[in-house]
Amino acid sequence: MTLRDVARASGCSVATVSRVLAGTRPVGPETARRVREAAEALGYRPNQAARALRGRSTGTVGLVLPQITNPFYPALVRELTHALHAEGRAVLLADCDDDPGAEAEYIDDLLSRRVDALLVIPADEHRSRDAVAAAAARVPLVLMDRGCGPGIADSVAVDNAAGMSLVLGHLAATGRRRVCYLGAAGTASAAAERHAAYAAGAALLDPGAPGRVALGGFSVEWGRAAVDLVWDARPDALVCANDLIAVGALQRLQQLGADVPGDIAVTGFDDIPMAALAAPGITTVRQPVDELAAEATQLLSRRLAGRSEAPQRAIRLAPELVVRESSAPGTGERSGGAVATDPER
Repeated sequence: MTLRDVARASGCSVATVSRVLAGTRPVGPETARRVREAAEALGYRPNQAARALRGRSTGTVGLVLPQITNPFYPALVRELTHALHAEGRAVLLADCDDDPGAEAEYIDDLLSRRVDALLVIPADEHRSRDAVAAAAARVPLVLMDRGCGPGIADSVAVDNAAGMSLVLGHLAATGRRRVCYLGAAGTASAAAERHAAYAAGAALLDPGAPGRVALGGFSVEWGRAAVDLVWDARPDALVCANDLIAVGALQRLQQLGADVPGDIAVTGFDDIPMAALAAPGITTVRQPVDELAAEATQLLSRRLAGRSEAPQRAIRLAPELVVRESSAPGTGERSGGAVATDPER
């Protein structure tokens, strides 16, 4: 089907049909309705490659991730794909495997493919900065989940400090005091923010708690190894920087014969599906993935609509604590800055 076929079926000119389907100029509502109904009835789909050659828009957005094997990111990609599809845009995905060098290459590749905009979750707060800043000077760009310093681009992420505060408040309310932190040693902003928030909040539970820290990576393997590093301190709670670490920690504690949560509580961060499926289920901080995707899409749409000179926005979304059996079996209450029991368990 071609524009000429749609024009013939709708009784409009080819130029009018083009304006309606491309959205380049205002057209009367009745005329627009006839054109869209005709296009739908004929099964007409625009040729995006031809449109890109004629104009400056390809209808595509590049999405650069640090590590697709982290189960948090597929859920985010799903929500982003749906939100951008509703805006008439397709997603080109790149996974840099936590390598800032590869990240820079992927960004250049996406720009060479003439994407209209970029969504980037930086691999490293410092080493990602130059490539991201250069890209932001060329196309609209939104940072998600992580940052790489102020003044780069619009950003949207969960409030990591608020999430860690919820965890520590819950542990305090259940009588835990000898807490340890199992985190990531890299310079991703989320890792740094969660560690800093733990250090600040844990001191209120026990002056020695900020020093009880083991840093490695965001992985199940590190969670298992980290338990052995802190076990001599006899903690009564392990605060993990993400759910993968928490799953690994739980596995090792079970091998050691520890009673969870009787002897020791375990908490995570992100609320990936694995957290609910673990036995016992893992108490964790739920990130509002749908809100992250919606806010990022709105920020991009604002820039793509021509508001390139508008002030940069840094949006922080409220997390939610989901209490499961790994810290407080059979208890909990719901709130966006309070506590929620998992309704599926």
